[in-house]
Amino acid sequence: MKNSEALPQTFDLVIKNVHLLTMDKKTHHQAYGLINDAAIAVLNGEISWLGQATDLPDIPCKNVVDGQGQFLSPGLIDCHTHLVFAGSRADEFEKRLNGMSYKEIAEQGGGILSTVNATREASFDELLALAETRVNTLMKEGVTCIEIKSGYGLNTETEIKMLKVAQALEQSFPVEIRRTFLGAHAVPPEFKNDPDGYIDYLITDTLPALVEQDLVDAVDGFCENIGFSTEQIKKLFDAAKKYNLPVKLHAEQLSDSGGTGLVIDMEGLSADHVEYLSEKDCIKLSHSVTIPVLLPGAFHSLSETQLPPIKILRELNVPMAIGSDYNPGSSPLCSLKLMLSLACTHFKLTPEESLLGVTCNAAKALGLDKVGALKVGYRADFCLWDIKHPAELSYTFGINPLTRMWIRGQTCFL
Repeated sequence: MKNSEALPQTFDLVIKNVHLLTMDKKTHHQAYGLINDAAIAVLNGEISWLGQATDLPDIPCKNVVDGQGQFLSPGLIDCHTHLVFAGSRADEFEKRLNGMSYKEIAEQGGGILSTVNATREASFDELLALAETRVNTLMKEGVTCIEIKSGYGLNTETEIKMLKVAQALEQSFPVEIRRTFLGAHAVPPEFKNDPDGYIDYLITDTLPALVEQDLVDAVDGFCENIGFSTEQIKKLFDAAKKYNLPVKLHAEQLSDSGGTGLVIDMEGLSADHVEYLSEKDCIKLSHSVTIPVLLPGAFHSLSETQLPPIKILRELNVPMAIGSDYNPGSSPLCSLKLMLSLACTHFKLTPEESLLGVTCNAAKALGLDKVGALKVGYRADFCLWDIKHPAELSYTFGINPLTRMWIRGQTCFL
């Protein structure tokens, strides 16, 4: 970082007069990896130098920005969304408040299948227009990378349509999009009472078509008593591995179904929800590459009471990621900033743990390198926040302190 032999002859961007939330505590030994009174330099979309402002090399720069004493963090990463969909499920929200459970609604043909019908009927352009609004909303709060799942098609044609919408979003916005195939989200009407047949259909028809069109970065499933069994999910994941696709899983949301153990055994990227995660699987996670992803929006929206085992995960030094789980049913909350607050108030994470959850730990949950922290060689995705203390990012909600954002070193106009 301070080796003059490794420094370039010029910088593309220098941001001065900032406090850096590097999220690299191992190097900087402060909460949030904080460097006060700092500067950061960018070349070719990557961080080229960072440190105390007094140590900034005297190198020509094309663009110098005064950070006005604000805090600069890595761009936020939403590592779990269902952002492409049509229709509304506000009626189900009302039903739940009148005493009906999420499981009962699903068993009566509501839930996921309600959104499936609306998404199948929507055109590509309709889905794209809806999704563009949602991406804009996330970006305005500092999100620079979004994972988007399919799973509201449950047939090859609509799963392709959804993932092509996700692909088009990345072409329209500077934000990075990661596309996840979630065909094993629910059993569609065409395969009612035949979940095994549906899994076979996904393996032989849908997944090969998605791979052929280069539409998928990872494969997900819903392993639960109202979803798919570990045996069915393993069969799908075995097929994904043949295409060298990483896997992840909705696991332990409503019961201890064994999904986390399965995804760990398959060296998957993440186990998401994990409210019913056992101590045994917490220990197993601590010796694995799999990241637990906490989804406080669904916990909040469903008025759940079973808390994830945060204390055990913390004691075992297991990195915890956080996602919005934005979807029309169980988490209709299009705000990663809100998730920071909910993770603290519901799950009792510290503000530092919450920010780690949407930066470097979220990057791990997506299998991404060189994003999610401020380090030399990392991508220059930054958020500039008008705050006096980093805990304000979790403490406040409703007033957006984001003043400026860069993706790959380029200013994003919000």
